[in-house]
This record gives sequence, C-alpha cells and structure tokens, in this order.
Amino acid sequence: MSIAKTIGWDLGGVHVKAALVHGRRVVEAVQVPCPLWQGVSALDGALRALPDWAREDAVHAVTMTGELTDCFADRTAGVAALADWASARLAGPVRIFAGRGGFVAPADAAGVAGDIASANWYATALLVGRFVPDALVVDVGSTTADLIPVLAGRPAATGYSDAERLETGELVYTGVVRTPLIGLTDHAPFRGRRTRLMTETFAHAGDVYRILGDLPPDADQQGTGDRKGKSVAESEARLARVVGRDRGEGDGTAWAALAGHFAETQLRLLHDAAAVLLSRPDLPADAPLVTCGAGAFLGDRLAARLGRRRTGLSELLHARSGVEAAGSVSSWISTCGPAVAVGLIAEDVVP
Repeated sequence: MSIAKTIGWDLGGVHVKAALVHGRRVVEAVQVPCPLWQGVSALDGALRALPDWAREDAVHAVTMTGELTDCFADRTAGVAALADWASARLAGPVRIFAGRGGFVAPADAAGVAGDIASANWYATALLVGRFVPDALVVDVGSTTADLIPVLAGRPAATGYSDAERLETGELVYTGVVRTPLIGLTDHAPFRGRRTRLMTETFAHAGDVYRILGDLPPDADQQGTGDRKGKSVAESEARLARVVGRDRGEGDGTAWAALAGHFAETQLRLLHDAAAVLLSRPDLPADAPLVTCGAGAFLGDRLAARLGRRRTGLSELLHARSGVEAAGSVSSWISTCGPAVAVGLIAEDVVP
C-alpha cells in the first residue's frame, strides 16, 4: 500500500540523518551533528535543528549506528534506548529497521538487537540491489567505510555484526572527517626524510581533505582536534604538529604533499579491503562500484584505481528507477544514503 509520507532516519553516534520520501521521490534529505556520547538527550537537540518536516506526522523508518556510543552499557541497551526515543519523539508510527529481519515495532527492538545494531549498511545494499544485481557498495562516511558485496540483488556480506565485518574487511574503520591521522600510518615523508608521527590526535582526515579541497563543506560538521577553525591555514597548522613541526616550517606545497600522503594511505586501506572482496569467485568481474557517503569522492578514486565502473547512489536512483530527488537534494542523497534507503524501502513494505 502506498504511504503518503515517509521519513527515513539514520541515528548515528555523531550525526543524525533524515530523508523525506513521498511517492518514490526523495523530497528532502539532511544531516545534522549529534553528540550522542553526551546522552540520549542530544537527539532532542538534533531533532530541533532539523527542518520542520522532520517533526511532522509521517511514517518513520529508523536505522541506527548510535547504539555503539559509550553512553550505553552495551549495544542491546543502546538499541532499546534509541528505539524508545524514536517512539516517544517522532510524530506518527515508527518502525525500526532490523536488517535481515525486516522492520519491527520499537517495543520489540531489544529482543532483536543483534539484527538492528549498526544495520544501516544493509539498507543501502538492499536498495542498491533493486537496481544493480551484482555490485560492491562503497559507502565512505565521516568515521567509517562500508564495503558491501551485492549478489543477485541481495546484500551478500560475509559478516553482519560490526565485529564480524571488521574481521572480513567489509567494515573499515576509517572516514574522511573524524579519523585521526595516526590511525592511518605511523610514519610519513617530509622534507626528504621518513619521519615517525607523534601519537597524538592533533590532526584528522578532515584536515587532509580541507587542504586538498576535497571535503564538501556541508559534510564537515564536526569540531577540529584543537577546537579551532577549519581554514586551510588552520588545517595545515594541525597537520604540521603530527610531524613535530610548526606551520611556518613548510609552505603550502609541502603541506599539500604531506596531506596527499595521508590521503594515499587511507585509499590503500580501502583498496586492500576491496581487492579481497572483489576476488570472491561469486562476484562477477564486471560488477561495478556504487559509491556514496560524505567521502564518495574517495570511493570514486578507489573505482578508478581498481579499473572498475562506478556510479553514485544518487545517479543510480535517478537512472535506473525513476526515483528522483528535488533539485539540490541530490547532493544529500549520497551523504544520507542509509536514511534515504530505509525510507524508500519502508514506503514499499511498511503498512
């Protein structure tokens, strides 16, 4: 049965993403920061920061990753708390996405927490599988990257939980905003020498991609390591500290070269994980990469390095299904992929 209005939600530990869906059309999508580690009340602030449509009556389809946040004793407690919040705060009926288990009522969420916890990747892969039977979905976010094989139109990841997917390489804990640079490598080249890095969180991936001009400003919603600004100069100053320097000890070319090295090390992490997954004998050699996330630009580079065809999630929805986005909303579909996916899926299956 057709639903008049559906809102897809992705409740994360640092962002809340929402997508308004009507008649197989993504009307709006948006992301706002949410410091969930401070407590569930942070979600109230995020809800207030969202556009008015997020607080209006609708059918709400909710996926989540915020259950991992350290304000919860464990994932089951986190799933229950987030489901309870959604049920109490969102106007209209709420269904919780349980991945391979479909949708469940909020009251039943704790009993299937293992299916619900961090299953947002499953929604994206399930949606992609409607249009591309065989593919590798590469969703590079601010914090993590999901690499999800799709076979015969269905998610075909070997792992399911965070722990399993870390083991299989289907979850690579690296992203284009929040990853500390010391999580990418322990050394870097600078001024003709190989230097070890200071094991401090002086600089993050966001600094790298600001310097290189890659990071979309709308996706750059988190604070910096020193809580100062996000200009190129300020990003260079933070980057310099990682190699024990002051910004004045190099010029723009030197800092861009150093930033490029860190970008390359991050791309290698994704390349190594993708190479293993693409070597699966059941994944066709011509399977494309479908890229999305705040770091979709990195997924696009990965496809080029692998010599694979690629398409963006927004492009795919428009070209293959008639699902359209209004105007500038197309640019948000990539960043808010799981919210878009769970909203579109729910429009078809939630009574």
